[in-house]
Amino acid sequence: MKKKFFIFFSMSFFLFFFLMGEGGLDRGTIEKLKKREILYGSVKAIQNSIINEGAKSLLLNPSLLNKYDKIFTHSLDVKSVTDQKRSGRCWLFAGLNILRYKAKKKFNMDKFELSQNYLFFWDKLEKANLFLENVIKFRNLKLTDPKMKFILKNPIPDGGQWNFVVELVEKYGVVPLDVMPDTASAKSSSLMNKVLATLLRKDASILRDMAKNGAGVKKLRVKKIDMLGEIYHILVLHLGTPPEKFVFRYKDKKKKVVGPKEYTPREFYKLIGENLRDYYYLYTCPTREYFKLYRIELDRDMADREDMVFGNIPMDLFKEICKKSILGGDPVWFSADVGKDTYSKKGIMDLNIYDYKSVYGVNIQPSRKDRILYRDSIPNHAMVFVGFDEKPFPKWKVENSWGKKVGDNGFFVMSDSWFSEYVYSAVFKKDYLPEKVLKIFKQKPVILPFDDPMMDLIYPRK
Repeated sequence: MKKKFFIFFSMSFFLFFFLMGEGGLDRGTIEKLKKREILYGSVKAIQNSIINEGAKSLLLNPSLLNKYDKIFTHSLDVKSVTDQKRSGRCWLFAGLNILRYKAKKKFNMDKFELSQNYLFFWDKLEKANLFLENVIKFRNLKLTDPKMKFILKNPIPDGGQWNFVVELVEKYGVVPLDVMPDTASAKSSSLMNKVLATLLRKDASILRDMAKNGAGVKKLRVKKIDMLGEIYHILVLHLGTPPEKFVFRYKDKKKKVVGPKEYTPREFYKLIGENLRDYYYLYTCPTREYFKLYRIELDRDMADREDMVFGNIPMDLFKEICKKSILGGDPVWFSADVGKDTYSKKGIMDLNIYDYKSVYGVNIQPSRKDRILYRDSIPNHAMVFVGFDEKPFPKWKVENSWGKKVGDNGFFVMSDSWFSEYVYSAVFKKDYLPEKVLKIFKQKPVILPFDDPMMDLIYPRK
């Protein structure tokens, strides 16, 4: 009996340690890797350069720096750019740049800008309310539930999407920049966000404890109003008090003075005369079926609005609609991954701007489809297409929101091949959409879960 137990114990002990070691990085494997890594000649020089100076300057392909001229055969009259500073408001800047372009034409002005800070205030308050409503709605979920972890990870992010722009403008209107200019916290939002996120997580714990002790939704919402009062107070301290009315007076291109006249923010939006409900949101994503309508759970910034819906179309059709829009005099809000193959100093987006293969001897690029599925790429920035060119090679003119010190006075140039790899979505007026695309928006949307890779494409949360 003892002998059998000893044999069984020995075999189990051996099997345990054999399985534990399986697939590990053992000494033999390491020795094989070391023998393969022979630094010689130019490779040694590359190592020295990277160690001493870093890799970025070595990767930069200088032959492309002078490839792009400033000429675009088709370009809208956009003379200046905006600057979001150290905040994640690109989606809002790009959205208001669409309205800014329309307002400048409406008022016949050379320079005009809308207040991003005004809508930033309301976006923060709406996101705080949405967060607390989600806490109430999912109060019975465990904190370790994936949905609760997603909600708690970033309670009040700067980031957003096109549907956020539409809902905010429709509900709160817009005001000129000088009515509610950027504050220090609007330009650099990290400290304000940290304070608000910490307070909201504290509020979440209070609401969940109340629910455990038998409080119903009605009582929880009464408490929520008190909590939002504290959020509102902090926002006022950081961003200022949003105006209910303001006086607008301006001088047009002919030096004619117009006004003064008093408006509410919503009246001023109607005065501009551009209906954002006339715009449709389209993606070009190879991981999902084309010519289908989709909706993603938890993709909103207001508790009483629906999650965003979007159509999915092939890239060639997507580009064709972009060109039609620009030719029709309408700039195009779009999202892309500017973290890939972008040289911000000169404002160049080109697949070959960094020569990874020559430096590393390895092809590091996955396919567009795999890049999405394996979460290597997300549209981390929203900008505006304002032009395109077809000769001597196709390229696109981009209005950015990083100020005039980067790129060509703030404008970027994008190669058509970069567009094919890293542009993911855009917003178009329905006038430019063919019937087969308009039919998409008559479908019942396919509901995708909040943790689908498409959520990262639509609303990345750091």
